[in-house]
Amino acid sequence: MAEDLTVTGMLVIPASELRERFSRSSGPGGQHVNTTDSRVELSFDLANSPSVPEWLRTRMLDRLASRLVNGVLTVAASEERAQLQNRATARDRLASILRDAAAAPPPVRRATKPSRGAKERRIAAKKRRGITKRNRRISPDD
Repeated sequence: MAEDLTVTGMLVIPASELRERFSRSSGPGGQHVNTTDSRVELSFDLANSPSVPEWLRTRMLDRLASRLVNGVLTVAASEERAQLQNRATARDRLASILRDAAAAPPPVRRATKPSRGAKERRIAAKKRRGITKRNRRISPDD
């Protein structure tokens, strides 16, 4: 499965920059998992990758700071019984994480003040609510 990993239309990671490691899985499969290396760890060196533009790398490094170890992002997959399925799952997971980290930040919200009419409606509603509550009280005269 030595093919490039497509993250977005403009970001494609060459297969040569991805490192796969296999180990024994603890997932489903009975005795099968005791004999096969079906767990997959997929690693990508984000900090030193030439395929990621510099402006995008800084954004991704900031967003993924808690997941990185020395600039390397590692994803593990051991849910499936077959190694090939775990490889595909790990690739999908890595692409999803990188896609989310590369997304453009949301537009900055400009603070606005409520209009005069909105203020008046709010105050009027509060007065109506206060009158309703006052009418529920038992007066000491009764």
